[in-house]
Amino acid sequence: MRKLTEKQKRFADYYIELGNAEEAAKRAGYSARGNTTKLLQNTTIREYIQQRLSEKDKERIASQDEILAFLTKVLRGEETEKIPMAGKDFFELVENTPNIKDRIKAAELLGKRFAMWTERQQVDANFGVQIIDDVGGADETD
Repeated sequence: MRKLTEKQKRFADYYIELGNAEEAAKRAGYSARGNTTKLLQNTTIREYIQQRLSEKDKERIASQDEILAFLTKVLRGEETEKIPMAGKDFFELVENTPNIKDRIKAAELLGKRFAMWTERQQVDANFGVQIIDDVGGADETD
């Protein structure tokens, strides 16, 4: 990937933040209104924007491995949550392990992921259909 100028990088970062090319161009220091189309068509800028957005998505969205690890921790009772505990003269948050319903649900979801509860057999076949025309035509006689 080619290097971006500092101004182009500012434009791309503002565009990612704001989602508005016109405003991003102004904040980056571009003056003419027609620059936004050229800036967004610039392949180096587009690649930089795509790369940054995919990095942000990786941070925001849980991966499959992360989800499986979390469900496993819940199943094993290793994941805790804070629940409010109130008494006559006090209130505090107490660490609590998952209850049996939560652990069963985690086990069920993990079991579904690994197709443990499937009674049907999955058959993958790759074959074609052959049509045989064995019906006589109108000009045939018996």
